[in-house]
Amino acid sequence: MKKKPFHWEETNIWGMKELTILLLIEFIVVIGCIKFVLSPLLMHLFKNELYAGVFTGVLMAFVLIGSTYIIALRPKSLSWMELGVTPFKKRAWKMILLSTLTVIIGVIIITIVTSLLGGTWENEKTDALEQHISVSSFLIAFISAAIISPIYEEVFYRGFLFRWFRTRTNFITASLCSSIIFSIAHIPTYNVVPVACFTGFVFAYVYEKTDSIWPSVFVHSLSNGIMLLLTIS
Repeated sequence: MKKKPFHWEETNIWGMKELTILLLIEFIVVIGCIKFVLSPLLMHLFKNELYAGVFTGVLMAFVLIGSTYIIALRPKSLSWMELGVTPFKKRAWKMILLSTLTVIIGVIIITIVTSLLGGTWENEKTDALEQHISVSSFLIAFISAAIISPIYEEVFYRGFLFRWFRTRTNFITASLCSSIIFSIAHIPTYNVVPVACFTGFVFAYVYEKTDSIWPSVFVHSLSNGIMLLLTIS
């Protein structure tokens, strides 16, 4: 009898304990302490919103990646492969490019609709970059938006959160739950919430179809990098 191929969607390796602890870290430590308490202090210290924002992002990456390893991987002697840190097939590049285009078009449409409804599109990092544009400031912003953020956000929000929900329910519900949490994580930049919810859904779809976190990281990275260039151009 032919052995059934392994699919991570069918393997439930984490329970409510891991989810609860990591969500508490996300909402209390990352959003509550780092974003609402530490970030303003860093802005006062650096006197520069871009540098403060990048430092905040690096700290959040360290906390989320470290917590995920300590809570979800190490106790069960699991490798990063369980979070989707695995090679992907070459044909996935077509999906990466199409998904990146989808994200950019979707973000533009959401931005236009938001503006028509009277909303604004301020972003502290890009606003600070526009005010102090230079080669060094652009490189710092690019590294933060197109490298650091995509890696830690995809590992945590898709690799752990989406997978946790996906092993218990269908794709729509799992992607919706993980995308909502992903969008909440962008508070207090409230105008980014609808964009984060939409892009979170796309990233989850790419992860689902490729069985690797790297394609969603590339889509996230490319779209962030392109949107950064469009913002300051």
